[in-house]
Amino acid sequence: MKETRYFYVPNAPLLSELPAEEASHAVRVLRMKEGDELFLMDGQGVFHRAEVTLATQKHCQYHILESVPQQRYWNIPITLAIAPTKMMERMEWLAEKATEIGFDRLQFLDCRFSERRQLRTDRIEKIVISAMKQSRKAWLPQVLPLEPFKSFVDNSRHGLRCIAHCYDEVPRHDLYSLLQEYAQSDQASHNSIDASPASVTILVGPEGDFSIDEVRYALDHGFQSVSLGQARLRTETAGLVSVMTAQMVQQHPLSVTQPCPAAQ
Repeated sequence: MKETRYFYVPNAPLLSELPAEEASHAVRVLRMKEGDELFLMDGQGVFHRAEVTLATQKHCQYHILESVPQQRYWNIPITLAIAPTKMMERMEWLAEKATEIGFDRLQFLDCRFSERRQLRTDRIEKIVISAMKQSRKAWLPQVLPLEPFKSFVDNSRHGLRCIAHCYDEVPRHDLYSLLQEYAQSDQASHNSIDASPASVTILVGPEGDFSIDEVRYALDHGFQSVSLGQARLRTETAGLVSVMTAQMVQQHPLSVTQPCPAAQ
C-alpha cells in the first residue's frame, strides 16, 4: 500500500499550491507528479484529501477532493509555560515530544533564575510543524516568544492555573489529582452560561527553579501549587510530564480521531 503523504498548508482551501518548502519536499524528495494523492493539514483541525494537478521543479499545485474535520481527543486546551534551558536542544526535544503527545500552546518564560534570556522561536516552530505532520495531529500548537514571568501571570485569568516547583515549605497538590478534580468540575458545569472558558496552564521553572517570590506571586494571583511526583526532574522532563499528565486525565478510551479516507 502506498504511503500517505501529509503536508502543512495553512488556509489550504483558500489556496491551490503548496508553500515553497513543502513543494520542494513533494517534488524533489518524494518525486510526486500529476495525479498523485496527498493530504493537507491546515493546523486548525481539518485534513484535506487532495490531488496534485501540476508538479514542476519549484511548484506543486493541488485540487482538494474532500475535507475531513478531525475530533480533538483532549477536551480542554493545554498551555505549557516554561523557562527555556541554556541548551536549546533540550527545548527543541521538549517541543517535538509534547507536540506528538498533544497540547495547544508553548509559552516561554523569562524568570529570575533563567539562564537564557534571548530566544528565537522560528526553529522551534519548524520542529513543531514537523512533529505535527509525523504524529498526524490536526492542530498546530502555538509557539510564543519569551514573556516576563510576572507579565504572563498577570495576564492568565481563566481555567486551572498551576505552578510546579520544589519548595517543601509551600504546600503542593498532586498535579494528576488536581487535574482530575478540574476535569470533573468542568463536565458538571459544561452547560453553564456563566462558566469561564475551561483551560489548563502549567508553569515549569528554569534549571534553578522559580524563586520563592515568583511562586508566592503566582499563588497570590490564583495559581495552584503542584508537585509532579517524588523525583526531581530536569526542566524539559518536567515540562513533558506536565503535558502528558494533562493528556492522561482528559483522554477517553473510546475516543477515535476521524481518519482520512485513505487511512481507513
